[in-house]
Amino acid sequence: MRLLHIAALLSLMPVVPAFGWGQPHHAITRGALEVLPAWQKALLGDEFAKLGDNYCMIPDNVFTDKENAKFAKMESVPNEVYLKILHLPTQQPEYLEVLRYFMDKAVTALRDGKTGDAARFMGTICHTLEDYGSPSHTVPGDNMFTLLQQFMPPTDPMKDQLMHGPIENGDFSVSIAGYQPMLLGTTVNEASWRLMHRLHEGILNARTTTVPIIQALYAEDKDAIVKHQLRAATVDAQVVADALFTILSLGAQKFEATADAATKRVQIGAFLPIEAESLYYPQAQFFSSPHWGFPQSGRILAGGNKAMPLKLRLEAGDKEFANGISAGMGKSLTFLLPKGVYARFTVLAGLHPELGAKGRVEFTITGDGKPLASITLNGTDPAKLLECDISNVSQLALSLTSRGLDPKSNYAIWAEPTLMKK
Repeated sequence: MRLLHIAALLSLMPVVPAFGWGQPHHAITRGALEVLPAWQKALLGDEFAKLGDNYCMIPDNVFTDKENAKFAKMESVPNEVYLKILHLPTQQPEYLEVLRYFMDKAVTALRDGKTGDAARFMGTICHTLEDYGSPSHTVPGDNMFTLLQQFMPPTDPMKDQLMHGPIENGDFSVSIAGYQPMLLGTTVNEASWRLMHRLHEGILNARTTTVPIIQALYAEDKDAIVKHQLRAATVDAQVVADALFTILSLGAQKFEATADAATKRVQIGAFLPIEAESLYYPQAQFFSSPHWGFPQSGRILAGGNKAMPLKLRLEAGDKEFANGISAGMGKSLTFLLPKGVYARFTVLAGLHPELGAKGRVEFTITGDGKPLASITLNGTDPAKLLECDISNVSQLALSLTSRGLDPKSNYAIWAEPTLMKK
């Protein structure tokens, strides 16, 4: 298990707590709790308030709150008291394992009637989701922003200050009133996988707030600091609300018919593949003509400087697509799947009718390294629907290969990539 190797390396390093949100943890968790349906609040009972008042801080307090520290430990790394992976994301397989582990612990405790234990495990999940979506944890490998400050030189009052604390600290309340929490799945395996991708949305949102918060700190503009912190905290609260709603639904085995039906199909065109290790497409990994650096989700980049809608030629005429990926040649996009959850995968493969008219591309789908489907299309061909059995697949890969003489015209598109249950 890779997490064991990571833990072994971390055990050789001094323990330096990587706190994300501080006091705002309480505000975010409370905001999420308030939008849960009445039956879930009643299910939590006396533990409802404790989740926002205490349990959401368990991973930060493992050295001082030894009674609850066990709810922030994993059996795979029994000697680790402070798990850094509960505060800083690593790679998808590792933190997916973490989400699945603590979600399963919470659901199992609920089904066993141990509501107090369940609430404590839920507190650990809340904390993890909130730390991952904290503006102070958004720059990979630069937790104190020493590198970023080389690009954004601080003002004299901010010189020599470690920026992590000022970026995250605040005293504000979070309200997501009117938000309807989303069921992420009907099993822990499915729900933890969906939660991971939901969490990515929170991380990417938080990244849009980090630089504005630093600028506001330099300007000593307290109102602007809180404004941008709240932009991150609000989305964090929505992600946490989805997680809590799903855990309580799984624990009670209570699903609304419409919510259950919504999990039958999921489009992955906006999901990040495992090659995007820090939730961005590294240019060295993906550089390929004609895409000038990296794949694009939901759009295609013409000539490296003009974003255009995804479009394919169909038998009935050209059609634009909101969900899909345009990508370059020779590099795979690999998506983790919750094994045994989905049975079929479908996708429309083709070239952009104008930009790719002179192109020729082979589209290949593999599952756990084994070929599932392949087709070679000219730019003048209509797009083709590819369908695969993925019943036992844990990694689904999409790859493109140039089969023509004009690689600058290989504007290939995977439109509406969709996972379906039986």
